[in-house]
Amino acid sequence: MNTSITNDMLTALDILALEQINEGLFKIIGNLPDWYNQFYCKELASGINISIPQEEFSFLKNFLIDAEEFWINNNNNVKKLSSGLWTEIDATGQEYQFEAYAIFVDNRKFLLIKALKDSYKEQQYILQKAREYKLIYQQLLKDNQKKDVLIHCLIHDIAVELSAINCCFALLEFENLTPKGKEYLETGIKQCLKQEMLIKDTLDAFSNEVLLPENSPTGIEEAPNILNSIQEVIEFLKPNFALNHIQLHFSANIDKTIDWTVIGDQSRLDRVISNLVENAYRYSVPDSTVTIGLELDGEYVLVTVDDQGLGVSPEMVKNLFQKFSQGKDKSGRAGLGLYFCRITLERWGGIIGYLPRPEGGSRFWFRLPRLALK
Repeated sequence: MNTSITNDMLTALDILALEQINEGLFKIIGNLPDWYNQFYCKELASGINISIPQEEFSFLKNFLIDAEEFWINNNNNVKKLSSGLWTEIDATGQEYQFEAYAIFVDNRKFLLIKALKDSYKEQQYILQKAREYKLIYQQLLKDNQKKDVLIHCLIHDIAVELSAINCCFALLEFENLTPKGKEYLETGIKQCLKQEMLIKDTLDAFSNEVLLPENSPTGIEEAPNILNSIQEVIEFLKPNFALNHIQLHFSANIDKTIDWTVIGDQSRLDRVISNLVENAYRYSVPDSTVTIGLELDGEYVLVTVDDQGLGVSPEMVKNLFQKFSQGKDKSGRAGLGLYFCRITLERWGGIIGYLPRPEGGSRFWFRLPRLALK
């Protein structure tokens, strides 16, 4: 850059611009800023060489040491060195905020001193607002935690009453009921089962929201084997599928010699798989099939759950994994099952998704990272 252009540029800025001539000796570049005379009484002008006395520039005492090192060991990747903010008080008692910079331009060493003025006030205003918003955010978090506690208490109370109702239903099965009474009893039992599942989904979702990611076990001793989890879920749910003439299959040709250990927690992984399989069950038609697939996908394990139902309408797809999202028929659920699956898998470094099947029906899939064996 041409020397005169550099000088003109510095003159246009409301800063004290000094070019180092020798160590401790500087030349004034451009015009002196307006604020200078409010602090220093010496008559100075552009082009004059000055040494920087510590009594007038006390804030530069330590910064000049760093600046000298910066100029000597100049790295082209580092364009400037900042002193950080400091405050000075003028003769009238008014505070001013300053910042100094050491820069290196065309092998010339410059020391720039800038009064922050309005920009400092703007920064302070932004910082103050940031503090206020942080306090508001923290209060909202506390309020949400209180609501979560209230929800847990209410649901717990409902669960206790529901348990008592189930006991009464169990006793009624031993009574001599009329055919119509037995029909009503069966309806009541089914409704109770739905409510129990709703409560479990709600508790699972809300409790998982407050579970910290670092609390998820990753040790080989605690980590789940996803193949075993799928097999246990199939064994548990197969009777329900059979009652409604729906087949539940596990993909053939699964290599059981592979280590299917994944990052996660056994009970929550079982719940994720159960939620997806139960979801497929609810939307399947009689005499159809639900198929669970398992395969390696690089450093991940891929699980798929395919059904032959009516699929998901396009307008529902974008909200499938959001809290309280439900299908059109509601199915007596709270809309928390898929949400629970998403937040659980994401905390373990996994991902979940949905695809419509070309032949009809739905595919829900998720990937989890395999646990690296040492």
